[in-house]
Amino acid sequence: MSALPESSREWHLVARPHGWPKPEDVALREVPVAAPGEGHLLVRNLHFSVDPYMRGRMNDVKSYVPPFQLDKPMDGGAVGEVIASEAEGFEVGDHVLHGLGWREYADVPAKHATKVDASLAPLSAYLGVLGMTGLTAYAGLFEVASFKEGDAVFVSGAAGAVGSQVGQMARIKGASRVIGSAGSDEKVKLLVEEYGFDTAFNYKNGSVHEQLKAAAPDGIDVYFDNVGGDHLEAAISSFNVHGRATICGMIAVYNDTEPAPGPRNMAMVIGKRLRLQGVLVSDHAALQPQFVQDVAGWLRSGELKYDETVVEGIENGFDAFLGLLRGENTGKMIVSLTR
Repeated sequence: MSALPESSREWHLVARPHGWPKPEDVALREVPVAAPGEGHLLVRNLHFSVDPYMRGRMNDVKSYVPPFQLDKPMDGGAVGEVIASEAEGFEVGDHVLHGLGWREYADVPAKHATKVDASLAPLSAYLGVLGMTGLTAYAGLFEVASFKEGDAVFVSGAAGAVGSQVGQMARIKGASRVIGSAGSDEKVKLLVEEYGFDTAFNYKNGSVHEQLKAAAPDGIDVYFDNVGGDHLEAAISSFNVHGRATICGMIAVYNDTEPAPGPRNMAMVIGKRLRLQGVLVSDHAALQPQFVQDVAGWLRSGELKYDETVVEGIENGFDAFLGLLRGENTGKMIVSLTR
């Protein structure tokens, strides 16, 4: 066995952010690396994921995932190479997906590691299109929103990792119209020309309500919400009877220090008999085999495309996270440690 590294750098949360996270809220620290104990693997991380939900974990509030602890490493999805194994079924050189990102080397309990096949797709894809991100899109559209052929679908944050997959999956499965909103003209162009959305608009160019009405003159049946705020209000106005909204994220309000006002048109939910339902990917693990089969097939056929925004180097991990919160990414934001 080759010599193990002596130390690893990892990002620790050192203060709870108020509003936008600041560089002084975190620290990149060097820690010693030990050989793995029984049932554990030592993994050299090749890529880790930064995701919007991590902003909520920086607050000390009760939520669906426990908060990050102060002066401890943050965590999240990562894919890497096993460099030492004390667990049956895992060999040095295997590639695994696990939940101990934000660090160079991870001591991973084997029961929390999943082997992944680098020949099916690039390893970083297991953090996005073939990972939690893709499954969120798949479960949120097909199971939560009960999508059916002929539905008109509106996706907010449509150039992001989840939104871009939702729109394409709806198109592949026969949506009558797929509409996206994004925060720049370049992203709008990408949605239509690359991802096959029927139309898209830049929400910074005017009222979301007016732009959605113009984009969907016959109304919408499904809304996939990554943004909240004025987008949800606009969707409620544009819904046809029995419309369904999957509430996946509310990035518009994550850094607000005061509670954001809710949509002002909630009374429409009654007359239109709307359904607004939250989605957590952890509820939909049973879909995993079908999801991987479908998505791997769509990737092979070229029907489904995906983008990644890759930031190189662990020292740039926190900047990548801030960039994600500012909407600087197209598709999945990945921090790559392969240099």
